[in-house]
This record gives sequence, C-alpha cells and structure tokens, in this order.
Amino acid sequence: MNFNSKNPFLNSKRFSSNAVSKAEEVHEAKIIDYDQEMSISGTINKTAILFLILCGAAMVTWWMAFNEINPMLPTIGGAIVALILVIISAFKPQASPYLAPGYALFEGLFIGGISAIFEIKFPGIVINAVAATLVTFLVCLGLYKFRIVKVNEQFKSVVIAATLAIATYYLLSWLASLIFNFTPVHYGNGMMSIGISVFVIIVAALNLFLDFDQIEKGVQERMPKFMEWYGAMGLMITLVWLYIEFLRLLAKISSKD
Repeated sequence: MNFNSKNPFLNSKRFSSNAVSKAEEVHEAKIIDYDQEMSISGTINKTAILFLILCGAAMVTWWMAFNEINPMLPTIGGAIVALILVIISAFKPQASPYLAPGYALFEGLFIGGISAIFEIKFPGIVINAVAATLVTFLVCLGLYKFRIVKVNEQFKSVVIAATLAIATYYLLSWLASLIFNFTPVHYGNGMMSIGISVFVIIVAALNLFLDFDQIEKGVQERMPKFMEWYGAMGLMITLVWLYIEFLRLLAKISSKD
C-alpha cells in the first residue's frame, strides 16, 4: 500500500519529482555541473547552519524568560511563522535556500521559549532532552548507515500512517478540549499518558530514517543544489519534533516524583 499524503508537514519532507520537475528540466538541459547538484556533504553543512541559527534564536527567548521578560509573544509568533514557512516550502522547494534559514530562526524563538518554560518548572530537563535527542539521532544514523534498518516501501507506509494517526489524534484532542472542556489522556502524567509519549517518540525517531533515505535518494538522483536546503529543513523539523516530545515525556516523569 502506498501512502501519498497531502499533509504539508509530510510533503515538506518528501523528495517528489513533481515538486522539482521544472528545476530538473532546466538542470538537464545544461552541461552537467556536479557543483550544482545535491550532495551529502552539502546537506550536512546546511543542516549545521540551520542548527546554529536555531540555537542562536533560541538563546533570545531563553534569555528573556530568565530575565523576567515575557517570552510568550516571540515564542508563539515564532511557532506560527515557522509553520507557515514549512507549508510554503512544501509547495515551493526552489525557495528553500531562503525559507529554511527563516524557519530555523523562527523555530528557534519557539524552542527557546518553550524550553525555558519547562526548565523553570523542572530544572535540568532541557539538557536531558537535548542529550536524549542527540543519542537517538546518532543511533538512528548508525542503524541506517550500516543498513541494519532498511527503508523500503512497507517501512515508509507504516511510518507515514503512524505519523498521520498521531497528527489526527493531536488535532482532534485539541478541538475536543476547546469545545467540550475535555482533558485529553496524553495531557496527564499517568501510565497511559507516558505510554503515548513513548509511542510518539518512537514514531518521531522512525521519521529520521525517512529523512536519511530521502536525502540519499536525492543525491543519487542528482537533484538540484537547492534540495540540500530542503533536505536539511526536513531533518530539522523531525529533530525539533523529537526534542519537544522528549521534553514532554521527561516532564511527565518528573511530575510524578
């Protein structure tokens, strides 16, 4: 079974031939110039650039929170603008060299603010969440590099289906909490809530394999250079999601003490 999602978040992480068809036509019409093609090293470099931008922006809202300046406006505003840039990039991957740094900047404002909120309530939680995210990333990268985990069509279908199920559950739970004053199960710190968080973290980690595969496929298919920014942006989206889920899980565990 083949899942072709129209979800902007998932589309932003897929290397669709339709998304870059025009760029490929121009690309193939020219003399082959390997400096203008997507590469692994180029994608790694651009991922590092996005990570530095995100960390730099995060320091702003983090500093605000610990200096008695309300960081909620840039935190919420950053999340909204970052989401808009992701959606635009899903339909305009050619603009990724401009949209990806912007995404990292505004997402960093959100990450810094939300991290500070968790840190104030649960001291030490941020460093643990960062460490857990880094370890998960390295383990997944190793499993993919040595082909211990193989990304085939069945694997992709299962991961995408699980991701869509999580997104649907979160959306319906949020709407129910607004309309019916309903408290979703995953909001608490009970075993069911912790179990849901663990499941979501597993699915987020599995999405890393899709990112690695898409980047590798993009290099093999000699995608245009701008796809390095596109691939780096998709990888950052997954890492941010994974980090936030680790924050939530650690907060639930800490609140039980």
